[in-house]
Amino acid sequence: WTALFLLLPCLFCISNASAGDADPDYRTCVSECEISGCVGQLCFPQCNSSSDGGPWYIQEPLYLQWKKWGCQGDCRYQCMVNRETERETLGQAPVKYHGKWPFKRVLGIQEPASVAFSVLNLAMHFHGWLSFFIMIYYKLPLKQDRTAYYEYVGLWHIYGLLSMNSWFWSAVFHSRDVDLTERLDYSSAVAILGFSLILAILRTFDIRVEAARVMVSAPILAFVTTHILYINFYKLDYGWNMIVCVAMGVSQLFLWARWAAVSSHPSNWKLWVVVIAGGLAMLLEIYDFPPYEGYFDAHSIWHAATIPLTILWWSFIRDDAEFRTSSLLKKTKTKAK
Repeated sequence: WTALFLLLPCLFCISNASAGDADPDYRTCVSECEISGCVGQLCFPQCNSSSDGGPWYIQEPLYLQWKKWGCQGDCRYQCMVNRETERETLGQAPVKYHGKWPFKRVLGIQEPASVAFSVLNLAMHFHGWLSFFIMIYYKLPLKQDRTAYYEYVGLWHIYGLLSMNSWFWSAVFHSRDVDLTERLDYSSAVAILGFSLILAILRTFDIRVEAARVMVSAPILAFVTTHILYINFYKLDYGWNMIVCVAMGVSQLFLWARWAAVSSHPSNWKLWVVVIAGGLAMLLEIYDFPPYEGYFDAHSIWHAATIPLTILWWSFIRDDAEFRTSSLLKKTKTKAK
């Protein structure tokens, strides 16, 4: 379900043009700032700096460097703050600038709430994966060669690592929206979407034969790899990326829902809760609204809503491992008799 939680950045892509940055007053402010290096009484030394910073031992610590933006970034931010203050005085509603709502920075972080909730999602995935690992190798019975009875254990390990990677780059992207972080965020989301689709097919159709798994996985892996290379080295086509994300996300959604409907799995209810609650949480992205107090917008609240669903999802994965292991042990004992 991490794939579905990370799907919406693919659907609601950031546009480079918004009402705020089309405002003549804002544009004039940014242009003058980039020349003078100042917005009113506030000046940015990086606008007039031509040095390389000098030797490493006289440069600022990394945590202080991270807080600083380039000349254009700081000019845009301060002009946005001033313009929004003027609009608020006139009783006008906030507008977007360069595709984003006017967020308040914290320690140089562009969208602090989304970053915090992305980090919490990463932590929940780490906790879920670690608890799954401990249960498999220290609580459930193992074969004589010390391997698990559960046939999908390796796939869930990869899923956990890709999920943590995706949330890590989500946090980085919301901290600092630049071309590189955007591409890494999108690439990571596509990677987990593609692998989650493979995992959904293999688990819901109970494909355990290695040759069959390869036949299912190879075309999807080839397509996902090609797509990631395309958006990184040829063209970051938001429309095409949206189609790819929607196709993979909706496909696995229906696969898990179908399986929950027809299987006799004891934890089916957890699947249904994640499907329904996840769908409702996605409405937050459709009902977009300005950030409350400059921090909490619809997207950040949606990130917060995915945290309990992630906990429940990993709980289902552990239940599935326990259920399959129990079933296989019963079959082994029956054959032994």
